[in-house]
This record gives sequence, C-alpha cells and structure tokens, in this order.
Amino acid sequence: MSDLETLAADAVKRAMDAGATDAECTVMEGEEFSATVRMREVESLKEAGSRAAGIRVLVGQNGGSSYTSDLTPEGIRTMVRGALDLAKITSEDPFAGLPDTSDLGARKEDLALYDDAIEHMETEWKIAQAKRAEEVAFATDARIQNSEGASFDSHVGRRVFVNSRGFSGSYRTSSCGLSVSPVAKQNGSMERDYWYTSARAASKLESPEEVGRRAAERAVRRLNPRKIPTQKAAVLFEPRTARLLLGDLFDAVNGGAIYRHASFLVGKLGEKIAAESLTVIDDATLPGLFGSSPFDDEGVLCRRTVVIEKGVLKSYLLNSYSARKLGLKTTGNASRGITGNAGVGPGNFFIEAGERSPESILKGLGAGLYVTELIGGEANTVTGDYSSGAAGLWIENGELAYPVSEITIAGNMKQMLMDVEIASDLEFRGSIASPTLLIREMTISGQ
Repeated sequence: MSDLETLAADAVKRAMDAGATDAECTVMEGEEFSATVRMREVESLKEAGSRAAGIRVLVGQNGGSSYTSDLTPEGIRTMVRGALDLAKITSEDPFAGLPDTSDLGARKEDLALYDDAIEHMETEWKIAQAKRAEEVAFATDARIQNSEGASFDSHVGRRVFVNSRGFSGSYRTSSCGLSVSPVAKQNGSMERDYWYTSARAASKLESPEEVGRRAAERAVRRLNPRKIPTQKAAVLFEPRTARLLLGDLFDAVNGGAIYRHASFLVGKLGEKIAAESLTVIDDATLPGLFGSSPFDDEGVLCRRTVVIEKGVLKSYLLNSYSARKLGLKTTGNASRGITGNAGVGPGNFFIEAGERSPESILKGLGAGLYVTELIGGEANTVTGDYSSGAAGLWIENGELAYPVSEITIAGNMKQMLMDVEIASDLEFRGSIASPTLLIREMTISGQ
C-alpha cells in the first residue's frame, strides 16, 4: 500500500473503532499548472498543489461526511470525529449503504491514464506552446486582429479509495490541454471562436499550429452573420455541440433523475425510444480517455454499459444508492469529489459512430442549420422539451452558405431521438463524446 492508501485505511479503521458500522475514505493529491498569453504577452501563470482527504461514515443507516486538507494524525482524527458527530444528527435513510462486496474491484489492465512526460514539461515550453498557437491564429488570416488569449494547462494527480468492506485501490492520472480564442474583424463585424486540444498523454495533443489555424478559420467564417426567418428545418450539430446535446441525454438516464421521476425515460427500459441508428454506450474501460478509471468512486469495478442499443433503452446509469432505490444493480457510475454521498457520473459516454460521413449527410440537405455554438441551452428532463440559443452556418443546396446568429432552436428530445441521423466522425475530447448529429426537423426562431 502507498502512504496515501495507508492513511485512508487508518481513517476507516478509526471510524470503525469509534462506532461506525461502515466507512469509506477518499484521498486525492494533485498538481495543476496554467499559463495564459494574450496578444503575444504572458497574462497569467498559475501553479498549485493540493492534498485532501474525505470520509463518509454510516452508523446503521444514518450517514455523515467530513473532509480535511490537514493530513496529520490529528487532522485525520478531527475529520473522523466530525463525520461521526454528523451521523448522530442526520435522518435515517433506508437506502443508505456501501456497495455489495461482490461489486467491488479494480481493473488490473493498464488504462493509460497517466503520462510521466506531462509531469516533466518545462514551464517555458508550455508558455511557448500557447504563444505559438496564438501567433499562428494571427498569421492564418489578416482579419484576425485581436485575441481573447491562448492557454496551456496541465494536471497530474492521484486518487485513493478505501472502505470498510475490504476494498483498497489507487490510480494516477494526468492531462494537458491547449486552447486559443482569436477575434476576427471585418466591415464593423467582430466575431470570436476557439479551438482546443486535450489529452491524457502529451503525444496525443494536436500541434499548436493546428489549434491556431482551426481557431482562426472558425472565427473568420462567423464574420458578417445574417438573421434568418423563423421556420422549421433540419439542424446539423457538429461534434462540439452534439456532445452538449448528449449531456442532456445523460441527465435523462441518470439513476438519480429516474428514482425522483424527473426524467421522460422513467419506466421505458426495454422500449424503443430512438431511431434504430442510435446506439449509446458508457464505457470506463477505454484506455487513455478522460472518463476511464479502474473503479468508480465507491470502489465498484468499472465496466462497459450499453445504454441505448439500436434505439431501444437497455439500461440506466446507476451508483449503488440509485440502484437500491430502483431495485436494480449498480452500473459502476458512482461519482463524487473528496467527500459526501456519491452522485452518478459518466464514464466515457458516447454515441457509436454511424456509417455516413458528415460531408455526405450535409450534401443530402436542401436547407438547414449547421450549429457551431450553443448558448444557454437547457433541456427539461421531465418533459423532454429542449431549447437553446445558437449560432452557426446556414445550409443551402447541401453546402455551408453563410453565417447566422441570434437564433434559438427548439424541439422535444422524445421526437429528436426518433429523428436523429449519426455521422461517422466520433472523436473524444472529454468524457462525453458524439459524432456529428442530424435532427431532421426542429423549430428555428429567428427574426
């Protein structure tokens, strides 16, 4: 056991010795770095390290939680005592408890979550990457005349989890990312856009030249936007915006929303709820991705779960608490920070790629909207109603014709799921990922 695992095990033992019937302890440590440049000058540098522990105890079915950044023996004693004191005054919850022992476990294979190269990156090199991305954006097009900045970020950390049912595990993670937000100007029109790259391994990052060029091209193509009349039309979501739409679907299959009857998918297991082309998977076992881990935040073995298969709802996503509330089994999707009760979070939650390229789908459209930005989008998971501000490009005769802005798109997710077509360009830039999505008809509110 590492020092941090020993510390967590000691905290659990202290809690059990002091009267807890169950306990679980999380310890996290990490170092983060961020460099921001703007207009070719360094604007900010941040480097910080942190270590903290959190414990959750159960006394019968009364729970209490506490955390501390003081990892001395006295700090741990105070943390344990605080959690037990809270358990004495909380209400009993008949569904409270740790996962079944049979569900606990950690994957043994290397999930490629940590890259030693990130820890050894030089500060000067990171700053140079941000400067280079911004410089390339300026050089790509003369209409790029300003910048909201470029940044390089990195993080390395470790997560440890121990509980009173014999589970002890830890894993290291790393990540780095580069982004730039140029501003384009022409004839009184001023528009911004951005591009970014992020990965767990340094070698998987796109080059600063690629990031700068794509950001500049995206900003320039938004210049001189037009308004369009209110109408019903096809809407094509690029991967960057499609993943936000998929995030709303995650909220609807979240076990917490299901047991609270706050989802339009309550009681729909085994039913067709989407087009046959739609398959949605949650998989925390894919190497090198942001949603991967050997175990979830309750110590449950992570796994692959088919959520929607060819349009049929196969599973909700559950932690042990929501599983007990629903009379189901956990799917290994417990998620939490340093302390408190676990919620439900995604592993790698994604839509399986389709067969047609986005270019092919685009060419098949007579007219419609290609969405490149969603603004203040919100889905009502109870009713499925969806509405969001949007900006993008208008499609005419199967081609991107001109930029549009100041519009709102609306529909209902029940119908949107039935009217969806999926492109082949799946890419992972976070724990939720989607290829380009076509919704064959939505209401577009313009002028």
